[in-house]
Amino acid sequence: MLDIKFIRENVDAVKQGLWAKNCKISLDEVLSFDEERRRLIVQLDELKAKKNTANDEITKLIKEKKDPKATIHAMKSTAVEIDVIEPKLKELEEKITNILLYVPNLPHPSIPMGGPQLNRVVRQHGELRKFDFKPQDHVALVERLDIVDFKRATKLSGANFILYKKAGALLERALINFMLDLHIREHGYVEVLPPVLVNAASMQGTGQLPKMKDDMYHLPEDDLYLIPTAEVPVTNIYRNEMLDEAELPIYHTAYSACFRREAGSYGKDTRGLMRVHQFNKVELVKFVKPETSYNELETLVANAEKVFQLLKIPYRVLELASGDMSFSAAKCYDLEVYAPGLDKWLEASSCSNFEDFQARRANIRYKGKDMKKPAFVHTLNGSGVATPRTMIAVIENYQQADGSIEIPEVLRPYMHGKTEIR
Repeated sequence: MLDIKFIRENVDAVKQGLWAKNCKISLDEVLSFDEERRRLIVQLDELKAKKNTANDEITKLIKEKKDPKATIHAMKSTAVEIDVIEPKLKELEEKITNILLYVPNLPHPSIPMGGPQLNRVVRQHGELRKFDFKPQDHVALVERLDIVDFKRATKLSGANFILYKKAGALLERALINFMLDLHIREHGYVEVLPPVLVNAASMQGTGQLPKMKDDMYHLPEDDLYLIPTAEVPVTNIYRNEMLDEAELPIYHTAYSACFRREAGSYGKDTRGLMRVHQFNKVELVKFVKPETSYNELETLVANAEKVFQLLKIPYRVLELASGDMSFSAAKCYDLEVYAPGLDKWLEASSCSNFEDFQARRANIRYKGKDMKKPAFVHTLNGSGVATPRTMIAVIENYQQADGSIEIPEVLRPYMHGKTEIR
């Protein structure tokens, strides 16, 4: 959430940032409410001071055995005015908050301002494999090997769900365990295993609510939401908490199932594992001091890249333009893997710095002995990584002429020593 004071003092810059994020919210209304709110605060403070003075005067008169009736009458009149203003002030504050919840984070000045056509390839790693046969896509390969059953998944849950089986289920689990071990042992993250159902306050804290409500699975009877990513529960671990400066930075990694209605996916490629309603992901979340957050973002991206480097999958890193970033991000990199059967680059990880945007919404602050007052942490998160498109890349890059799949060397200890699926 943006600070209303920051908006008030930087109106032109905020308007430019909203334009860059394709947000059409007008600031005029919220600034008008803010002006009225500040006027009422001044008025309320004056009335409360007047009431306190009257209280002191009444106490003095009583001690001096003088009649306090006139002062009491005046104090009661002041109290009535206070009772009228306080609900008005509360109503205005709620209106301001409700508008600000829909205002996206501002893009960092370093990124291109515009649509996805301005996304920049920062670097590319790995050579694209040259096949001496025509590579198949993952759907043909997994169906022939009988390791993913799309038809029965549809029978169980509906379109765009996955039923992994046999070596396919083992490969999915191998990817998850490999990634968790990598981030814990080599990158210094502390593992957590969060719930996959969270309350509305958690979804609001990370920015999914209220803006993206239509893309979430909601259980109305319990007012709980299935998480779209472990970013939501992990970031909210410290909601409404004051951290000690000495604790920072905090790094967490978490495996979770993720659930998305994909309400806006009409017309997009939903074949096979491309775009599904439930998928697995290993998440990376950081809580850091503001002055370090952009260095932490580069490290976060490097941590996610290491997954693809060890899997020996070609990938590239894109710096996203303002109009292609998420609601909450100030700066974002996408990591795309190459799928030779589909002949496409596929997003398999997204790494973002939210600065203090989520921390303001979730009220996550820190304090230190040399700090004059507490400050909001900066939060970052990245996929480390999501499995469906990583699975596509593994299957299609490691396919062999006879339709079998070689298992990447780094995954073999997690695959009971198997070297291929056939």
